[in-house]
Amino acid sequence: QVQLVESGGGLVQPGGSLRLACAASGSIFSIYAMVWYRQAPGKQRELVATITSGDNSNYAESVKGRFTISRDNAKNTVYLQMKSLKPEDTAVYYCNAEVKPDYKLGPRDYWGQGTQVAVSS
Repeated sequence: QVQLVESGGGLVQPGGSLRLACAASGSIFSIYAMVWYRQAPGKQRELVATITSGDNSNYAESVKGRFTISRDNAKNTVYLQMKSLKPEDTAVYYCNAEVKPDYKLGPRDYWGQGTQVAVSS
């Protein structure tokens, strides 16, 4: 079994910064793409940023230039550095990873439990 655990959420003032982390543990042979999603109250879950195993990254237009996704493959961890935060960034942030649990098995999708980010003065 694979577990994803997010951390780093909290309350921050507009213009502030936060760094989220998501650590994968358990039966892991390799990790392919790692993705951050978010879901604001009353809205659908949306993709925020993606990073491949080759360190290629993509961002939602709404966060480009403000958020940076990175990963530490030795620690099976993905990060989301968020700067210049706005009230509209308030949401629960979820980590998703495409994990190959065993060399004999195909990759599967796993989700973390989410971490709350609130941007307010």
